[in-house]
Amino acid sequence: MSFELVELPALSRFTVDRREPLRGDAQRIAQLWPKSRVITVDAQGRTLVADQASRLVDHPATEFGDGPPDTSVLLGEQDGVAYWAVPLTEDETDVNAPTGRAWSGPELTDEPQWLDLRACGAMLDDTGAGLFTSAVALFHWHRSAKFCAACGGQTDSIKSGWARACEECGREEYPRTDAAVICLVHDGADQVLLARGEGWPEARYSVLAGFVEAGESLEACVAREIEEEVGVQVGAIRYLGSQPWPFPRSLMVGFEAVADPTEPLLLAEGEIAQARWVSRADVRQALAEPGSVPDLLLAPGASIAYRMIQSWVAAG
Repeated sequence: MSFELVELPALSRFTVDRREPLRGDAQRIAQLWPKSRVITVDAQGRTLVADQASRLVDHPATEFGDGPPDTSVLLGEQDGVAYWAVPLTEDETDVNAPTGRAWSGPELTDEPQWLDLRACGAMLDDTGAGLFTSAVALFHWHRSAKFCAACGGQTDSIKSGWARACEECGREEYPRTDAAVICLVHDGADQVLLARGEGWPEARYSVLAGFVEAGESLEACVAREIEEEVGVQVGAIRYLGSQPWPFPRSLMVGFEAVADPTEPLLLAEGEIAQARWVSRADVRQALAEPGSVPDLLLAPGASIAYRMIQSWVAAG
């Protein structure tokens, strides 16, 4: 039984015009700047959100000067308004950042609060989700691309934050994306294969994923990763959809595949802590009332894994 995604993954939503020519059009940018809006992103990858994390808190561009700061990135234009993001340094915010990866949802308020993309990506409106996702991806890249890969010279941000140029040799570099596959494996009927990664909290399960290797097709990666991680061979591999996952720069390419639930599960040591087949009824209950099914907490709403699991349940 095949299925389709019931909705776009949360971080795949985007509404603004992000066409490249605007990024190098100094005259147009100067015209747009006085009416532009700016979001700030702190060193922990968080921004201000409000109204139960449904809305980004943005600021008038004029608060940041007569033109875009050197560190700013242009996120796009919509209805004559350009949207930018500006990174904050450690000493520009007094908000205490939580340590480690947050697995439980935050306590949401109507008042502005600092949240990261994992915590609020599923709650934001379509425009906000797209803007914040792009900002996080770009700032991750800028932090890792300060020196030229060819000569080691220092690089500077150009083209409204969408490229960096080397001061020594002039080489330009652009943001990079790492392809990764993520696959919901089911038995063709009413069971799905879920796994818990090493270091994950007890009872936290999701679908299987892994990075694409050099010279490897997406479908070949699906088959290899699943066999490596849980010792199961899959067939009927089929594309579902994709989602950016800027932690730091992945593109998650979603698939479904079919496997035999009677095959023994052989877990990859140091990578997979637990794996098991789960009934559609239990998954449906775990989605409807998180925590109501013993030993079964599912992927959070900002991930494509959540949308895949939700869509598989809806198909049965």
